[in-house]
Amino acid sequence: METIITPEPNRMAEAVAKVARRVNATMEEGRDSLDLSDCGLVSFPDGVFRMMRSCTHTIHTISLANNHIKALSSKFFLTFTQLRELDLQGNVLTKLPEAVGGMEHLVNINLSKNKLTVFPERLVEARSLEHISVEGNSITGANHINHVQS
Repeated sequence: METIITPEPNRMAEAVAKVARRVNATMEEGRDSLDLSDCGLVSFPDGVFRMMRSCTHTIHTISLANNHIKALSSKFFLTFTQLRELDLQGNVLTKLPEAVGGMEHLVNINLSKNKLTVFPERLVEARSLEHISVEGNSITGANHINHVQS
């Protein structure tokens, strides 16, 4: 009996390779932004924290758009303390960790097209925040958005 093996692309391996290539390019080129959009991520990879530990303070922009991220850990916000822009649109986030309120430099956060049902109150504590996008969520009673200066 002959076994036929049909090569099926390993999506996880491809995603890991894509993330590694993008992280390496960011580090090698000394960029201040990290683009991990469209990588099929379900969470922020722990390996990225290790790979980037020497330069997390130089990262000002991160895009995690169009993934399948359900939650971000406090570690993310405690590691990338110099973030000014964070694009999380097109994920499945239902909430943000309390650590997001301590972001001293965050100016822009895009949370559109997620699964939020309540406005992330901790964002009000991020004093530098000027723009919050929450379109395409199921937020009810979103009157707290007025607290953020535009």
